Amino acid sequence: MTAAIETERPPWRRRWLNGNARRRAVTAIRLFAFAALAIWSIATPGFVSPLSLSALMTAISFIGCVAVGMTFITLTGNIMSLSLGVTLSAAALVFLSSLALGIVGACIVAVLFGVAVSGVQGIVIGYFRANPILVSIAALALITGISELVTGGQRVYPTAANFAFFKSRIAGIPVTTLIFLGAVALGELILSGTRFGRAMRMVGSNWRAAEAAGLNAATVVTGAYLLAGAFSAVSGILLAARYGSGDMELGAGYDYSAIAAVLVGGTAIQGGEGSVLRTLIGVSVIAAVEVVLLLRGFPEELQYLVTGIIVLLVIMLHTIGGRE
Repeated sequence: MTAAIETERPPWRRRWLNGNARRRAVTAIRLFAFAALAIWSIATPGFVSPLSLSALMTAISFIGCVAVGMTFITLTGNIMSLSLGVTLSAAALVFLSSLALGIVGACIVAVLFGVAVSGVQGIVIGYFRANPILVSIAALALITGISELVTGGQRVYPTAANFAFFKSRIAGIPVTTLIFLGAVALGELILSGTRFGRAMRMVGSNWRAAEAAGLNAATVVTGAYLLAGAFSAVSGILLAARYGSGDMELGAGYDYSAIAAVLVGGTAIQGGEGSVLRTLIGVSVIAAVEVVLLLRGFPEELQYLVTGIIVLLVIMLHTIGGRE
């Protein structure tokens, strides 16, 4: 009897039920993974110590600013950028080299640099419909090459600067964490409270439909890359202030961690669905994994391996949950 009823259902109805079942299964897997990570973290000696929690908040702040920028790129349907890490590093060098203008002036110059570098990529991708992955790989090589040529491959140190503000705390919370939370609030406000934010989702969902609705999709994509560059530059400033110096290795691995955070948070890899608040959850998960691995004595190479495995598994879950 059940089989007969199932056969009589129209094909779209059966597909809808199957799709819902898959999405429920994916949600259950996510919840199980989050619970397992929470148990593993708490069971790790020293994880809940003030020092470890401070390290966790710091890691979340640095990765998080890049991940907020990556969220805009992914939402517009351009998957990811592999050049935000070097954009971070180069922006840090620009910040350190511009301190003669004062802290505020150097911050402005560094952010404008990040906006310009990512904006050029956005123009190429948005207006010329170039492959976003290939463009980001080319940008990675160009930014790295030019930066190494200018600096001679040497680490950059400021002649005189006071980074005490960036290393201070307000109400017991590190300033870097407060800046990151401010970036999250700003990013979510852009996505949920502005026409531009809604336009990014529309372009990511369907480029042609967005243009048919009167949107300039290329401009929207360019804007997303501009924002990504700005948020990555903020992370570069925070890292440069933390270490008091910088080189092109400063942002190594941050783009991969940001990609993982965006996908773990639930932003659709094909674009059109997601939020900065979801990315906040993803960043917390990735940072927690990195801190736990560090506390358990795993080498840095293994941390990259685990991050790569997490990204692969999340992509598989997105595929399973989104397939009709």
